[in-house]
Amino acid sequence: MARRNHTDTPGFILMGLTDSEEIQLVLFMLFLLVYLVTVLGNAGLILLIRLDLQLHTPMYFFLCHLSFLDLSYSTVITPRTLENLLTSTSYISYLSCFTQMYFFVFLAAAECFLLASMAYDRYVAISNPLHYPSVMSTRRCCSLVCGSYLIGFTDSSVNVLCMHRLRFCDSNVIPHFFCDTAPILALSCSDTHDTQIMIFIFAGSTLMLSLITIFLSYVSILSTILKISSVSGKQKAFSTCASHLLGVTVFYGTMIFIYLKPSESYSVKDQVASVFYTIVIPMLNPLIYSLRNKEVKNAFIRIMKKKESIR
Repeated sequence: MARRNHTDTPGFILMGLTDSEEIQLVLFMLFLLVYLVTVLGNAGLILLIRLDLQLHTPMYFFLCHLSFLDLSYSTVITPRTLENLLTSTSYISYLSCFTQMYFFVFLAAAECFLLASMAYDRYVAISNPLHYPSVMSTRRCCSLVCGSYLIGFTDSSVNVLCMHRLRFCDSNVIPHFFCDTAPILALSCSDTHDTQIMIFIFAGSTLMLSLITIFLSYVSILSTILKISSVSGKQKAFSTCASHLLGVTVFYGTMIFIYLKPSESYSVKDQVASVFYTIVIPMLNPLIYSLRNKEVKNAFIRIMKKKESIR
């Protein structure tokens, strides 16, 4: 038995966010509302980009995949959390727990590099606009997106393989509302030193390499914007990347707070931050990219007018 699943426990118990039934009900209603907005916002944005030909550009190609990732990794976490809040069922099997962790790490890591690809796209669009169509060709855009998914797959595979080698002998209570790396590592009765180093290297590399790419892209963007003589020209150039910069700041702020530190320091503050980046941020991204984007608004108006004309 121990050789098959490397644990003496048949599964885990998720402690969740609170023991109070009243607060659980409030959180259930709040998270359900947030999840519905997440599904409608991201699915609606994907559909809008697919339907409107004027949005078939590299920027919206990346945005379409960003919405897919947000929708996917919110779905990996939120429905299970809603079930636990409503039924007070906190048990999760060993296989289900590691499956949830695998897909969450895969999707989150892929999003890191997709955001970096979007920053590179904005850099080319602003710093080298004349060569933008040739540089950001369909083949290159597809390569950047496929590379993001491949990196996410590699990161999550290494993460789960390292974790699967551990034994869980005593406590099976996870002080969290979903199966994340840090709280599960804290439960293991094996020596987790090498595993923590390996996971820290891969998680740190994912965050820092993508963040460095974003930082260098925006340094170049800022340098180009400052060279523009007209105020209106500067505002137009900055408006093309303002939404992306806001989304990057929110996403990376919480991810760095959680993952670039030792797992022993896991606390209630980490749970709050986890709620933010697993449940709230996937809802915010479509709002950030649509409400601050005239092209998306105009595309929505065009689609609505087409529907009216058909009627």
